[in-house]
Amino acid sequence: MSQELSRRSFTRKAAVLAAPAVLPALGANDVIHMGVIGAGGRGRYLVERSFEGSKGRFTVDAVCDTFAGNLAKGKDVVATRSGKSPRGYVDYRELLADKAIDAVIIATPEHLHHRMLLDALAAGKHVYVEKPLAHTIEECQEIMKAVSKSKSVVQVGTQNRSNSLYQMAKTMIAQGLIGDCHYVRAFWYRNALPNGAAAWRYSIPQDATPENTDWKRFLGPAPAREFSKPRYFQWRLYWDYSSGIATDLMVHQTDITAFVMGKGIPDSVVATGGVYRWTENDDRDVPDTWSVLMDYTRGRFHINYSCYLGNARFGYGEQFLGNDGMIEVISRQTLNFYPESYPGVSDKVKARKELSITIPNNDHLAVEAHIRNWFNSIRGIEKPVAPPQAGYEAAIPGFMSVLSYREGKKVLWDHKADRYRYA
Repeated sequence: MSQELSRRSFTRKAAVLAAPAVLPALGANDVIHMGVIGAGGRGRYLVERSFEGSKGRFTVDAVCDTFAGNLAKGKDVVATRSGKSPRGYVDYRELLADKAIDAVIIATPEHLHHRMLLDALAAGKHVYVEKPLAHTIEECQEIMKAVSKSKSVVQVGTQNRSNSLYQMAKTMIAQGLIGDCHYVRAFWYRNALPNGAAAWRYSIPQDATPENTDWKRFLGPAPAREFSKPRYFQWRLYWDYSSGIATDLMVHQTDITAFVMGKGIPDSVVATGGVYRWTENDDRDVPDTWSVLMDYTRGRFHINYSCYLGNARFGYGEQFLGNDGMIEVISRQTLNFYPESYPGVSDKVKARKELSITIPNNDHLAVEAHIRNWFNSIRGIEKPVAPPQAGYEAAIPGFMSVLSYREGKKVLWDHKADRYRYA
């Protein structure tokens, strides 16, 4: 791609990247037998995207969930899509013991990722694990040790890496279209009613009871508590099971910035915020207002991150601000390029034209491509675009931001020792 990129070639290249890849013909023995651990909204969505993007390349033989309602819905999605009802489990370990299962999707609350992923690796399964990789830095490090000894293919669910527009942005920046880039502004703004999904107040099934909801298995390593429907179905709101904005939203954006710019873990992180929007009759732990500064001192690079759950005007996206121009990706489906025009800018830069492309539903296509990449990696055709190391480097800034917020201190990362300390 030349720096003087035409709108036509830009659109054509982006469309090609967005199109589903054609998989090679597979024999019957090449079909991947899959299990799904966690059949809530995200787990069912991943199953749907798997069928949309890779139908005929896999089967879903088993589904697991600790809530009977989710388990029934998960089995129904598979049966509707494939004509075959999968086996159902409440205990994920029973699914992992099934030797017919080649690979598993883990789409559970994040505090359960660590143990489930370790157990899946020990059982010799390939794994697609939703982000974040785990619930703490120490858990992530234990996973990395296990991964280094495993032959399993692991894909972390940071699907922006499979998004055609981010791949295009990476190419454009690498070829100098925006010049040197030392600054990225990333943001995520949204709004909702107090009981809305954007506020993480997901709907609670009326038929949920202690009898059809395995509360003990849900808690796993978390502190013991009495059965709580809000904690079970709205787990993102509580530190025991989630790091909130830091690992639900920001992790996607630190990851894709690292992917596009070739960065790893920042040298320092400082965070501030609080529960400012959702205060009335709300027991959430995690902030609804979040601002984070991440410095890569040695690389002369900075990420300015902000999130607020009380106004949706600016949506979400990332802006890569170079000396010669800016590239932004908004809502995962629009890419804009704006050349710089300050006094004294070179004629070459000044001559560049603004460009814009929108690919509707591009996030769905990215998830399909991400899962397809995992399948192809299992077959040895490709390599995972989001391997555990990438998942590790994406999660650490999120955990550093939580430590900074909760301790009121700047957090530094020792790259040689692979550990954090407070400034």
